[in-house]
Amino acid sequence: MDHDSLALRWERRTGRVLAGASALFLASYAVRVLAHDLPQVWLDLCLAVTMACWAVFVLDYAVRWRLSGLGPRFVRVHWLDTVVLVLPLLRPLRVVQIHDAVQRRHERPRLSLHARVAVYAGLSVTLLGFTGALAVYQQEHDAPGATILTFGDSVWWTCATLATVGYGDVTPVTPLGRTIAVFLMACGLALLGTVTGSFGTWLLQVFAREDERRPPES
Repeated sequence: MDHDSLALRWERRTGRVLAGASALFLASYAVRVLAHDLPQVWLDLCLAVTMACWAVFVLDYAVRWRLSGLGPRFVRVHWLDTVVLVLPLLRPLRVVQIHDAVQRRHERPRLSLHARVAVYAGLSVTLLGFTGALAVYQQEHDAPGATILTFGDSVWWTCATLATVGYGDVTPVTPLGRTIAVFLMACGLALLGTVTGSFGTWLLQVFAREDERRPPES
């Protein structure tokens, strides 16, 4: 069996496990950021869950590196996986690939191309927005001169940033918060362009089918 087949089998078998680990990672991180009043033992437990999930990501990365047969080139070829491993809060970027691996269990995807684009974009926006809001709130809420003081402020800022609206009523003031802002702006532009392009293509196909069904003029 070749390397591609082995890697594909591994992805199919571990897709749901990784999705569950991603959900646990995000949940434990959210509790640590938002639940300030919890006893320290619970915060330590959340940290342990976070680290355990990250260990699962490391194991998956190592196995896929081994199965790929690429050697050190795996880091360059699968650069997104490498970035997500180093910065696990970007795990939502892997949702598309995990979902696609589950879809490939069947001969044909359950959803049409345009529906899949809409689902992937919706999942990416939701998860990236939530993780971005958590990360910005963690960095900003107690910083000197901060305008993002509550998690609600952070969610509002994240929505405005992903939508590329940028009201400017609340803005990050820390270097890391501004770095996250740049990343969210780039993701917002990319997702908006993807959805707009897919919707435009769908409209063109609908109009083309209507023209084909229309009887020729006499």
